[in-house]
Amino acid sequence: MATEILMPALSPTMEEGTLAKWLVKEGDTVKSGQIIAEIETDKATMEFEAVDEGIMGRILVAEGTAGVKVNTPIAVLVEEGEAADAPPAPAKAAAPAPVAAAPVTAVADPAPAAPKVAGTRVFASPLARRIAAEKGLDLTRVQGSGPHGRIVKADVEGAKASAATPVPAPVAPPAPAAAPVAMPTGPATETVLKMYQGRTFTEVPLDGMRRTIAARLTEAKQTIPHFYLRREVRLDALMAFREQINKQLETRGVKLSVNDFIIKASALALQAVPDANAVWAGDRILKLKPSDVAVAVAIDGGLFTPVLKDADQKSLSTLSAEMKDLATRAKTKKLAPHEYQGGSFAISNLGMMGIENFDAVINPPHGAILAVGAGIKKPVVMKDGSIGVATVMSMTLSVDHRVIDGALGAQLMQAIVDNLENPMAMLA
Repeated sequence: MATEILMPALSPTMEEGTLAKWLVKEGDTVKSGQIIAEIETDKATMEFEAVDEGIMGRILVAEGTAGVKVNTPIAVLVEEGEAADAPPAPAKAAAPAPVAAAPVTAVADPAPAAPKVAGTRVFASPLARRIAAEKGLDLTRVQGSGPHGRIVKADVEGAKASAATPVPAPVAPPAPAAAPVAMPTGPATETVLKMYQGRTFTEVPLDGMRRTIAARLTEAKQTIPHFYLRREVRLDALMAFREQINKQLETRGVKLSVNDFIIKASALALQAVPDANAVWAGDRILKLKPSDVAVAVAIDGGLFTPVLKDADQKSLSTLSAEMKDLATRAKTKKLAPHEYQGGSFAISNLGMMGIENFDAVINPPHGAILAVGAGIKKPVVMKDGSIGVATVMSMTLSVDHRVIDGALGAQLMQAIVDNLENPMAMLA
């Protein structure tokens, strides 16, 4: 029986993707676990493995097709001698991302459920049906581990004809929730096109990354109550210390950037102000113990925020090497989802582009993001009251007021400033 292959969900946040490349063609034999395609998500290009065995009967979505929704049929797998246009069986959907479960002390043995009623349709893969027939199994008494109870190869391989696992009784689905009200996103496409009728322009279609950035940041500004805390940092001590330590590290091929110090300063500040090391989780706040700091990296057409885990425990040279590696792979979209998801705090540095100060948008579920500007020489009042010149850097902390209140945000900002103005203390 023909089986549909569906667009997989390759990350917890994936809603659609681009079918970048087929690695098989129509008529090829496909084995379970074989890599059959490359899928581009909003952040990375990932390999897609076949779940069932059979022959690639028909490819429904061509290479290079963008905006393919998760669980949309992309191909049809058939048995040998079967027509490609045979009615497909329900396909194995992409498995959802694992979710951390609450600890439990004991699990009761599930009570056996009643077998399927005679005449009920049995959903099983072609391979599972063939194995069941060879072993004399009654598929109505086999519990399927696939989506919607579909029976797959693994379910029948170890089963015995006289002791098949009973199928759980069907459970009525919950009542569908009311559809969310669509948020306004600006003028309709037709309206904007009419406004610029007669003017020369080039239309740029939105790829998966740009669509995701637009959706997430629109959601962030509409749903997160941002407030902003601004401070200036004197960098002269840090610049002198950086020059000194870089000379000592030169033989090892290590060169620390100002951004490396900012990452370390932020990670230590989250430990010094642990209540600010938190994220918003819908109906609760999660306070993290490690300092997992995300850093925005600009790439063609968008940005990544790779996460430096346990940044407070790592040396400056380790952080520098890890950040360089993550940034390089981000620019070629070679990061795995676990490398750019998570964290409680983010840094966006535009100082190297000459931007003096700006306000960054919080990347949910983070509690805050630090916007870093350029270090500029300015006249300042020295400790003895005289006028002097110092290198001053502007920073703005965008804070989610649901997670962090004003005074707590100010404590976090003060801790970051103290670390940057006293860099040697970060090595203690």
